[in-house]
Amino acid sequence: MPGFGNDFETEALPGALPQGMNSPQKCAYGLYGEQLSGTAFTDVRPERTWCYRIRPSVKHSHRYEKIDLPYWKSAPHVVEDVISLGQYRWDPVPHTGEGLDWMSGMRTMTTAGDVHTQVGMASHVYLVTESMVDSYFFSADSEMLVVPQEGRLRFCTELGILDLEPKEIAILPRGLLYRVEVLEGPCRGFVCENYGQKFELPGRGPIGANCMANPRDFKAPVAAFEDREVPSTVTVKWCGQFHRTQIGQSPLDVVAWHGNYAPYKYDLRTYCPVGAVLFDHPDPSIFTVLTAPSGQPGTANIDFVLFRERWMVAEDTFRPPWYHKNIMSELMGNIYGQYDAKPQGFVPGGISLHNMMLPHGPDREAFEKASNANLGPDKLDHTMSFMFETRFPQQLTAFAGQEAPLQDDYIDCWATLEKKFDGTPGKK
Repeated sequence: MPGFGNDFETEALPGALPQGMNSPQKCAYGLYGEQLSGTAFTDVRPERTWCYRIRPSVKHSHRYEKIDLPYWKSAPHVVEDVISLGQYRWDPVPHTGEGLDWMSGMRTMTTAGDVHTQVGMASHVYLVTESMVDSYFFSADSEMLVVPQEGRLRFCTELGILDLEPKEIAILPRGLLYRVEVLEGPCRGFVCENYGQKFELPGRGPIGANCMANPRDFKAPVAAFEDREVPSTVTVKWCGQFHRTQIGQSPLDVVAWHGNYAPYKYDLRTYCPVGAVLFDHPDPSIFTVLTAPSGQPGTANIDFVLFRERWMVAEDTFRPPWYHKNIMSELMGNIYGQYDAKPQGFVPGGISLHNMMLPHGPDREAFEKASNANLGPDKLDHTMSFMFETRFPQQLTAFAGQEAPLQDDYIDCWATLEKKFDGTPGKK
């Protein structure tokens, strides 16, 4: 897996990759050697990739002009007439019928932290119906975690091709150029834009070496290059603003590469959950797929958490997520199926937000069912939801508060919870 000391090497033409050295005096095929760095050179675990390309990337950059992508927002972004304090839930953001590509189809739901100091995140829904044609993008602000919910996309990157469909995720590193094509549309999904430290596997502690997400299941692309001289555009996201430059060729011209800073994909069906086998309901941290550290012990800049099919076997245990208030703010998305704590209303493609220190938990139906269930082994089937969790409060955008299909009655799902206390000693 990129970022964990694993160096990959791949070449699209035989002999294009230098052996025994990184920067020879002359590269094979008349290529240029160039390094893409994801960390400082002196980092304990430096992340970098050597690229051998037809043109150095300075030839893929010209004078920039500022452009506007009005629905794509970056932190800090606080809208005065939108209240972020609350428990919120949205139906799936609908397709509009207009032609939208990866950039114009991005709809920011929440922002957190500060893109300028490179802490925090933003959450987005993407609506994509059209392929990018001779158009390319990279973010200097962030790496991007992509979670498809509908349709199939192809990410043509500098380092190779990743095809992505529901039940898979992809990570696109900061600074990586790519073009997004529609393989099967319309496409909808979720994006976590990570301003801070890069995603990595969580520490497993007493869980040990196995289960959860295993490094071998993260797949990097093989080298694939384009040698096309055609008028093209490159759009850059930099400090929350968008700029575009015109060039005369495809910038996806890396013929060979080696290193550990690369895009990758992961099949969520290979995630192996762990849990209690006697009693009690463990914390949701056992479902963490990836984490982006915050630098503050006990919290994360972002945790990406997966709730998928699994067996529930603990005895005398309340099985859905219990009622709680959390220092972390939790944005959830439903990929498919029914989430056990919210049997109604949280539909595939839908989103919920429980901001930091705001109470939440099962609705009345889920509480009654869990409290009175026969506690034999039970299989949660046909379910896959996820959570983008961050130590920062998540601020709603105007789109999330005023345009997206907000469920105004969501807070009422707890209204029918009743007082059961009667003061009788020992009574359950």
